[in-house]
Parts: sequence; C-alpha cells; structure tokens
Amino acid sequence: MPTSYPDTYFPVLVQVAIAIVVAAALVAISFLLGKRVRNRTKDSPYESGIAPTGTARERFSVKFYLVAIVFILFDIEAVFLYPWAVVYRELKLFGFFEMFLFVVLILAGFFYIWKKGALDWSRETTEGSPYDMQRSVKTPVKKNAA
Repeated sequence: MPTSYPDTYFPVLVQVAIAIVVAAALVAISFLLGKRVRNRTKDSPYESGIAPTGTARERFSVKFYLVAIVFILFDIEAVFLYPWAVVYRELKLFGFFEMFLFVVLILAGFFYIWKKGALDWSRETTEGSPYDMQRSVKTPVKKNAA
C-alpha cells in the first residue's frame, strides 16, 4: 500500500501520461499514413451523398425540443430506477412507496404533455396551441363589391 500522498496518485499520473502519448501517437500515425483525397465532394460540408440544400438557419417546430425534453425526463427516471432496484430489499415497503410516488409524478407529467398534444405529430398546426411555433394567422377575407 502507498504510504505518502505522491505514492497514492503516481499510478493515476502514469495512466494519464500513457493516454496522452497513445492519443498523440494515433493522431500522428493517421496523419502520416492516411490518404489525402481532395475533391469537391470531400470538401463539401456533408458526405452523406445528398447535396445540402437551404440554409442551416431554418426554424424548427417546438415539438422537436419537446421530444428532447421528454427523452431527458424518462432518461433521468431510468437513472433513478437503477440504484433503487439495487437496494430494493433493504428499503422494504418504504422504498417501494417512495418510488411509486416518484413514478406517479413522472407519469402525471407525461400524461399532461400527452393531453396537451405535445406528442401528436400528425396534426396540423392548430391556432392557439402552446406547442407550435408557426401559428396559423387569420387573414380577413375581402368580399367583392360587385
């Protein structure tokens, strides 16, 4: 066992040094041995085979961001479920009801956004919906004076 402070962290410093050397070596080897093909396709911003169209500054619907927030919500729920499942037997009935309350609150939020229509992508934009960036604007209809 290490007895002093430097002896404790010496293996960590060695591992960091080895990682830096290996990373630098891999970059240098790929730079020296790699092919350099310069053509119009390689210089384009996308190499997916489809020519980019439009601008990168397009507006996205709020629904894209809502789906990301819902994903994070359930991801965090899963993160809290794993440690609970590990110590479930030690927590007994108290731990069960605490996690039941947690899941009920998460599901209440899910059903709220579901009821509000945040997950319904098939609908057209509806006037007054808080989840649409592009709201339909009513324009007055001009009647012929004839």
